[in-house]
Amino acid sequence: MRSKVTVVGAGNVGATLGQRVAERDYADVVLVDVIPDMPQGKALDILEAGPVLGYDSLVIGANGYDETAGSDVVVITSGIARKPGMSRDDLIRTNQGIVTQVTREIVSRSPNAILICVTNPLDAMVQLTWKVSGFPKNRVIGMAGVLDTARFRAFIAQELGVSVRDVQAYVLGGHGDTMVPLARLSSVAGVPLPNLIPAERLEQIVQRTRDGGAEIVQLLKTGSAYYAPSASVLQMVDSIILDKKMIMPCSVYLEGEYGINGLYVGVPAKLGAKGVEEIIQLDLTETERAALQKSADAVKELIGVMGI
Repeated sequence: MRSKVTVVGAGNVGATLGQRVAERDYADVVLVDVIPDMPQGKALDILEAGPVLGYDSLVIGANGYDETAGSDVVVITSGIARKPGMSRDDLIRTNQGIVTQVTREIVSRSPNAILICVTNPLDAMVQLTWKVSGFPKNRVIGMAGVLDTARFRAFIAQELGVSVRDVQAYVLGGHGDTMVPLARLSSVAGVPLPNLIPAERLEQIVQRTRDGGAEIVQLLKTGSAYYAPSASVLQMVDSIILDKKMIMPCSVYLEGEYGINGLYVGVPAKLGAKGVEEIIQLDLTETERAALQKSADAVKELIGVMGI
């Protein structure tokens, strides 16, 4: 029986993700958006590519949630981007309302689904999704670390002129300025990264990783990244639907791991059919642990704004 993946929010990230999942050919796809006819149009367009690319995935668009019933995985991308003059707190409260409503609608129709949150500010929104859903922590996950790590790996590969496949790296912490790229534990074909790139240059690459989203926003002028974000969510969906047991950095609920309790923070996790099946604990230095705690404190501050 074919799996079912729902994507809430059919903007650039959501629609591109819908296309990528359909092309995998292991799941039917539902695109949901509040804009009349827009998700239906995008879904039909993706469906009509099937005969050319050879996939049989059924893709439908909807303005409501009845079509999402019985989903195995639901990805929440809905929310607004920060507009000029809008405060951070205004953005959080607006997206808090959107994500709360979406989560309630989804949970009532797909009580056994695994939820992946992509809406920003990511770590705070996934904590909200978990609280509103009432789901166990293993079935609510945030996508951030996969994207941040992909950017870090891309920049390293470019710097050294090697294949991205040979670059192993991790970025921990919150999705934002406080993220923690672990250069010490990163490697290229097994060779530790600090042995290959001078410390000063490596720090520049780390900073570019932190600024990765902002760099693209600056170049695009109108809008933000969606090719790499959608690909990053796809990797998580692959690992869950196909029970691949891949280990990747995700925003997951910590209960004492890394000295953090009761908070969603980005750390390596094994993803499989049950969602988060194991949290991988890396042996961090005092400096790295302090940086991760600083990142967690920033997430806690955002959660305080929401009052949850």
